[in-house]
Amino acid sequence: MSAHPNPTMTAARAGFTTAMGLVIEREIMVRLKSTAFMISTILSIVLFGALVAVSGALPSLFSSTDKVAVTSAEAAEALADIDDVEVVDVGTVAEARELVSGEDVAAAVVDDAESPVGLTVIAQRSAPDSLVNALSRVPTVELLDPDAPDPALTYLMGLGLGLVFFMSAVTFGSTIASSVVEEKQSRIVEILLASTSARALMFGKVIACTILAFAQIALTAVAVLFGAAISGNDLVLGKIAEPIAWFIPLFVIGFVMVAGLYAAAASMVSRAEDLGSTSTPIMMTIFLPYMAVIIFSDNEAVMAVLSYIPFSAAVAVPMRVFLGTIAWWEPLVSLLILVVTTLGALLLATRIFERSILRSGPKLSWKKALTEA
Repeated sequence: MSAHPNPTMTAARAGFTTAMGLVIEREIMVRLKSTAFMISTILSIVLFGALVAVSGALPSLFSSTDKVAVTSAEAAEALADIDDVEVVDVGTVAEARELVSGEDVAAAVVDDAESPVGLTVIAQRSAPDSLVNALSRVPTVELLDPDAPDPALTYLMGLGLGLVFFMSAVTFGSTIASSVVEEKQSRIVEILLASTSARALMFGKVIACTILAFAQIALTAVAVLFGAAISGNDLVLGKIAEPIAWFIPLFVIGFVMVAGLYAAAASMVSRAEDLGSTSTPIMMTIFLPYMAVIIFSDNEAVMAVLSYIPFSAAVAVPMRVFLGTIAWWEPLVSLLILVVTTLGALLLATRIFERSILRSGPKLSWKKALTEA
């Protein structure tokens, strides 16, 4: 028997950085070559951009101009500030009534000395609301804070940011989990671990999916800004710039934490059918805080607490920044808490991954995995 080892049976283990880089490259290329992934990504980017563009254009698309007959200069002056009214001058009240009856005009405004405002509106079935409101007497309104955020807008922003974080975390987290289980089922992982460490494999997958998720979010943001520019939506271009600036680092760091936990969850099972039992707890830890932010968006005390919880900080902090209810130092503290939590979660996920990735047989529960880790 030859004393020389078979070169095909031995391989030098790549360094951690080199191996992780190879895993990152492989994972990204696999996703980019996936037709389903590319189509879904392009559709989501186009959809978000189109929604913003259309939302800005809808008021002009659906606005209509009503013709209104007037019998005097005083009536025409009263309607001068109404955007959706076209004034039609007529000589007499009878002529105005004839135009209304023939539906040549939507309504008529004629002089009436007995009316509280000196004018009467004549209509066939109902007068345009904008016309009636403009001619009605209204009390003087004093606004204490004209720039205060609209509650409906705040709710929609929380819903949008939460949906972005939740969908990205679940979608790409599931991608990591499926990749790990597939390699484990096909025993490819044994070949991979012959040339690299389990830690490099896990971190490579996590970083690759983080890059893809961030790229998708960045392209979506560009599409949204482009759509806002087309529609002239100053709100998107201006007021949410600072909240988005805080959302980005909170999203990236929070996503890394979630991705690491999904990789650990996948390493605990040997079959794709069992993946749901270990990944569901992670999904719920993302979903419940997300729902809490949506439900309690108008409760300042609850939002303050949620901004310090790692799984909800990415949405709660930007919302409080938008509302102006957060001190300058609070986002920094939230970010620090999230960084520390993510480092702890990655350390725990790495230990579980290293101990479970080569394990076969029945699935491993989180309780047992955490005990062994």
